[in-house]
Amino acid sequence: MFPPFQVRLHGLDPTAKYILMMDFVSVDDKRYRYAFHSSKWLVAGKADSSVPGRVHIHPDSPCTGQQWMKQVVSFDKLKLTNNLMDDNGHIILNSMHKYQPRFHVVLDNQEKSTMTSALRASTEHVKTFVFPETQFMAVTAYQNHMITQLKIASNPFAKGFRDCDPDDW
Repeated sequence: MFPPFQVRLHGLDPTAKYILMMDFVSVDDKRYRYAFHSSKWLVAGKADSSVPGRVHIHPDSPCTGQQWMKQVVSFDKLKLTNNLMDDNGHIILNSMHKYQPRFHVVLDNQEKSTMTSALRASTEHVKTFVFPETQFMAVTAYQNHMITQLKIASNPFAKGFRDCDPDDW
């Protein structure tokens, strides 16, 4: 996902272990199209069928609160796809639909917890955070050439598209 979701955590129990994860929910039941003449998104009809819901668990999970709080946590390994047949664990989204990322902090209160048991944790051990400013339109091709150039210059996964030094951008 570009740009990557980053968050700084405060107020965790320094000795407790936590699992951090993200998922994505559809904002509405609409499909969109981009109108180049007016440079805005327009409703283009009813949303496509929902895709299988997946959760991305931060690869450093579980970690102590102290470890999570000492630096910015980045979800730079999170990958999105529109491929319904994906078997790599990527988050599947419908292109041209609007999504809201959700960030979850799960208290790993079991001594020999596994990721599976953490996902089944009671809601009292899960805190979910939604930042409305992170809503985005899932696209397979950027609708603005300047955004395409920014991604090629800045996204480490797009380095194959670069034909010069990033400082030249």
